[in-house]
Amino acid sequence: MDARVFDKKKLPSRYVTEGPARAPHRSYLYAMGLTKEQIHQPLVGVASCWNEAAPCNISLMRQAQAVKKGVAAAKGTPREFCTITVTDGIAMGHQGMKASLVSRDLIADSVELTMRGHCYDALVGLAGCDKSLPGMMMAMLRLNVPSIFIYGGSILPGNFRGQQVTVQDLFEAVGKHSVGDMSSEDLDELESVACPSAGACGAQFTANTMATVSEAIGLALPYSAGAPAPYEIRDRFCATAGEMVMQLLASNIRPRDIVTLKALENAATVVAASGGSTNAALHLPAMAHELGIKFDLFDVAEIFKRTPYIADLKPGGRYVAKDMFEAGGIPLLMKTLLDHGFMHGDCMTVTGRTMAENMESVRWNDAQDVVRPANMPITATGGVVGLRGNLAPEGAIVKVAGMAEDALRFRGPARCFDSEEACFEAVRLRQYREGDVLVIRYEGPRGGPGMREMLSTTAALYGQGTGGKVALITDGRFSGATRGFCIGHVGPEAAVGGPIAHVRDGDMIAIDAQAGTIELEVGDAELAGRAAAWVPRGTDYGSGAIWKYAQTVGPAFQGAVTHPGFAGETHVYADV
Repeated sequence: MDARVFDKKKLPSRYVTEGPARAPHRSYLYAMGLTKEQIHQPLVGVASCWNEAAPCNISLMRQAQAVKKGVAAAKGTPREFCTITVTDGIAMGHQGMKASLVSRDLIADSVELTMRGHCYDALVGLAGCDKSLPGMMMAMLRLNVPSIFIYGGSILPGNFRGQQVTVQDLFEAVGKHSVGDMSSEDLDELESVACPSAGACGAQFTANTMATVSEAIGLALPYSAGAPAPYEIRDRFCATAGEMVMQLLASNIRPRDIVTLKALENAATVVAASGGSTNAALHLPAMAHELGIKFDLFDVAEIFKRTPYIADLKPGGRYVAKDMFEAGGIPLLMKTLLDHGFMHGDCMTVTGRTMAENMESVRWNDAQDVVRPANMPITATGGVVGLRGNLAPEGAIVKVAGMAEDALRFRGPARCFDSEEACFEAVRLRQYREGDVLVIRYEGPRGGPGMREMLSTTAALYGQGTGGKVALITDGRFSGATRGFCIGHVGPEAAVGGPIAHVRDGDMIAIDAQAGTIELEVGDAELAGRAAAWVPRGTDYGSGAIWKYAQTVGPAFQGAVTHPGFAGETHVYADV
């Protein structure tokens, strides 16, 4: 691509590279080995969530080098930088998980600040673990410079004595071990084989769910989000992304041209169709918030309600991300949804073509059974369901993929816990009864603070063989790996006096995932009396990043966002 097509007078980098007054700025660039030609080319930020915390992120630095080659080949000047990642698999089951959701907004903020501070003209963002994917895409929508998203790829499945396994099996094995159904030796062997490569958790947990979203929403190149991390084809996708972002810059196609209400609806559709993580109902509203588009939990739930569940993926199904990629990738899933009227084909994408145009050459693969045709679904309704009732006036969410129809209703007495640790300890000691509704509260965005995931508890229940025999309700979140009757995002949260704060042991709770209801069977007068006597509960965070998050975070049904978003915007960075 000819660099002369770019008019620096209209690009942010003019503030650091053009004119006599910028000689000091250019001297810094010369100090890093850039040539005069490179300095006066567009500057492209290559943002990576690389770290050595977990396999999700470990390959991102290598992939970033391929992106930089693509940018350079198209006459751009790549400038690599890193941001943080908090990896849920490592943070799970202890206080570290309170940093997870906080990290999403910090990632978006840090990418924004780096781009603003150095006046980069375009962005290629690489992310690997759960919150880093929406965080990176939120930054793209906020900045609105030409951008392409790259997922670092999924991990390969492990093999335990001939059985395909993921980290989900290991969390559930902890429950088996706690009741004597698995020996310490077998647990040791399983932990050594469950995660055999670089890459994010391999099933349709949050990382792969949001990776699927990245293609469906139009910010990622077709097929790029499905290829596992160890596959060499990832470098080709990365190099192509580097070249393509330069084309987007030349054409002035920006994220806000791509991510519209229709694109958000497409994203929610693939989440439901793939039995994806309930966390998408938190992240899609947060992304919409950056654009000023109303798309909250209830809007997401409406899409879920009318979307067929067609991808037979773990944790509710049989396959992992590698299998779907080899069957035809995310485009195979989107093609059948588009053909049967469940997706909008007229949405623009980072290819410079519409979704329908991208899908023209995709052919159905009859030799696979990972993805069903949209007119022959596993179940007619999506794998994720929204709930509402007097216990959750601001809504709640439950993943029903893989659950039998007769298991979609539950009624039982409440057993209340004011932290995840308290509930996990009761589960570990089997201090609960089949038929109980375990209520974990004060774990919401503000009350946690940080809205922890509860995978350790839910997996332990499954490991003990009671996963379908109790229900679990929380104002916190669940991992994409969670299965069973587990309801999260209950709002308003306990910390702000929501109804979940007023539940008492023995209260009957009725849940109906078919009707979309969640009801506390306590009279209005009694609930009002409890609310009047309620005293707010403090947390053990009085300073630092988690305290600061709690001061600004909003309700879960709107995405648990921490700033005014589009509503408070006075200018867009790309137009400075």
